[in-house]
Amino acid sequence: MAANDGEEDATVSLVDVLEEDEELENEASAVLGGSDSEKCSYPEGYVKRQALYACNTCTPKGGEPAGICLACSYKCHEGHDLFELYTKRNFRCDCGNDKFGEMECKLFADKENVNTGNKYSHNFFGLYCTCDRPYPDPEDEVPDEMIQCIVCEDWFHGRHLGCVVPDCVELQEMICQSCMNKTPFLWNYAAHIEVPSITKVSPCKGEEDVKVEVENDEEEKIKNENPKSPADVKEETEGSSEEGSCSGCRLREMKASGRSQTLQGAVFWPSAWRTKLCTCADCKILYADAGVSFLMDEMDTVLAYENKGKSTEQAEQAGGAEGRDPLMSALNNLNRVQQLEIIHEYNDMKTELKDYLQRFAAEGKVVTPEDIRHFFEQQQSRKRRRANAGQYYCTCCLLHE
Repeated sequence: MAANDGEEDATVSLVDVLEEDEELENEASAVLGGSDSEKCSYPEGYVKRQALYACNTCTPKGGEPAGICLACSYKCHEGHDLFELYTKRNFRCDCGNDKFGEMECKLFADKENVNTGNKYSHNFFGLYCTCDRPYPDPEDEVPDEMIQCIVCEDWFHGRHLGCVVPDCVELQEMICQSCMNKTPFLWNYAAHIEVPSITKVSPCKGEEDVKVEVENDEEEKIKNENPKSPADVKEETEGSSEEGSCSGCRLREMKASGRSQTLQGAVFWPSAWRTKLCTCADCKILYADAGVSFLMDEMDTVLAYENKGKSTEQAEQAGGAEGRDPLMSALNNLNRVQQLEIIHEYNDMKTELKDYLQRFAAEGKVVTPEDIRHFFEQQQSRKRRRANAGQYYCTCCLLHE
């Protein structure tokens, strides 16, 4: 259904709106990953991965860092200044414990004083990257994406990673230079399976960009440092690992190959790179000692977490498919004038909602259910004031017809 030629530039079709709404819902579901918006996650213990928030109102900078689950961000911290932390692994909700003084969690009051297994960073005070700046940063005029390290889970500006960010970064995982140096054995893997880059870049804390050329002709390096062909090395390193046995340790063979890696900058890993990690008994101990045993878990990835959220959303949509029929049926029964009225209503609401939400984005605040209710209450108030001027139609009315 489309508007007439004179209306095309000023309006959007209902199909466009519904498709855009569905896309936004899928993105939100991916971020929330099936997190419960009604129940505090504390009883679940240290959740494998969940959406987290920090409350700048209750635990501001200078105090103890604390993280809260999705449900508590809605129920216990409504109207507060929240930092959205995206996801963290193995975290237990802090809401209402000793870090919050006299405040108690409204959803689950019987909590321990401190969650000793939680790990915190400057992210919990709204600061990120090696430059220790907020995001969005009102003082930063350089357009730059933020990328999360899968080990420390901090977020970094692309220009502060010490390397060139490869294309299609959303399909890869990144480990920052600091975490690589804390797990030096990963440099051996990087020499074999890292996503290649042309230059290393190391600007930070206001420094000018400095580029250092590095070798990137990997096949030439293998030829000079190892008499075996790249195909031979690949076959040996990928086919020699045996579960629970050190006789075929893949990491040991990588070290023996003589293939080296410049120990500089963050490392970007290709899709499914975790499956190439050795899982022999010695390597498992190595991962545990370094605190990175999660690297052996393919379901630990943010991609797996997001797919979980998308699958949940798709299942809910499939189960409620019949719920959409009354709306589409009602639209099909309206005449042309009524359809255009609804298109205008959608277009106006879409513009006003974007303007309303932009204020939250500019201040880095989380949008709460109460904020959304307030927006639609304002919309209804405007419609009531316009009611005497003539009849109008809204989708809310149509759903009840």
